[in-house]
Amino acid sequence: MRTYHKVILTLISLLLYSITLTGQDKSSLTKTYDFSGERTSEQQYFIQHTQMINYSLDGTRTGTDELKMFLTCLPKNDSQPNIRTYTCSKFLIRHSGGEWLNIPVLNNLTYSFDESLPGMDDKGQVFGINHSMFEGLKDALDNPVGPALSYLIYNSFIDFHGFCDVFAEPISNGNSIRDLKNIGDKIVHAAANSEPPVNLGSNIEKGSYFRNGEVTLEFVGLSIVNKSNCAMIDYDSGESSYKMIVNMPPDMKIETVGSSHYKGIIYKNLETNWVQKVTMNEFVLSETRLPMPPNKINSATERILTTNNVTKEVFVNSLEL
Repeated sequence: MRTYHKVILTLISLLLYSITLTGQDKSSLTKTYDFSGERTSEQQYFIQHTQMINYSLDGTRTGTDELKMFLTCLPKNDSQPNIRTYTCSKFLIRHSGGEWLNIPVLNNLTYSFDESLPGMDDKGQVFGINHSMFEGLKDALDNPVGPALSYLIYNSFIDFHGFCDVFAEPISNGNSIRDLKNIGDKIVHAAANSEPPVNLGSNIEKGSYFRNGEVTLEFVGLSIVNKSNCAMIDYDSGESSYKMIVNMPPDMKIETVGSSHYKGIIYKNLETNWVQKVTMNEFVLSETRLPMPPNKINSATERILTTNNVTKEVFVNSLEL
């Protein structure tokens, strides 16, 4: 009989614990959140890895390019409250599983990011990032990187700030993350249907562009990243498209048109307001038009990106690998 009573008491205790736990969980899921707060002032360390998998039209994988960027962000200076200083400690590239190669000219590259100008500056530079830094890039073996890969290296910085400073931060002119209050809320972001220029120095001509589709943000849930409570913000580009006009020596222009769909999740720390992680998957279909046979080349590319906010120790150790 005693054993029976013990079992009953144990079951009642478990039931009460379950009810209490469920109530706690439900309160977290139904509460209202505020994503308009300032980020804290601690120095941040980011490692961003991008993988581009190329396919032929029969589905065969034809090669893989990888990029790895090591980026730090200093606390704001009181005399320039809108400016954040970023340093690219190292930038690595790798082709089809080969050796990682450094891009020496990008070592310790420092630049300023003006939070009050989240789009183009008065020089036509997206996020104020100087296009000229990415012309004539060479790897550690002194091999030219080439216009196409140079653009992808430049675009790594655009991706980072697009996710961490546009999608993940409140903006004053239009819908943004600040308009997400409860889990399940979804908005059309101010970046929807925007058409930022992508002309990069002398290699990519004016008239090139990337056109976003109906960009949406959705507050889909909660998670734990880096031992911190995070909001999970789902983003989706909608039906995007682009056009690239590339100058090839000695006197040739190659035009590529295509469609893109990218989406992923931003994990935003609920205490510090810093992004802890970003995931992205993009699929791109394109047609390149040539002034000589075969005249047209069709291709498909899958792009997989992960940005991780890491500790200083992890960052330094990763730099030494």
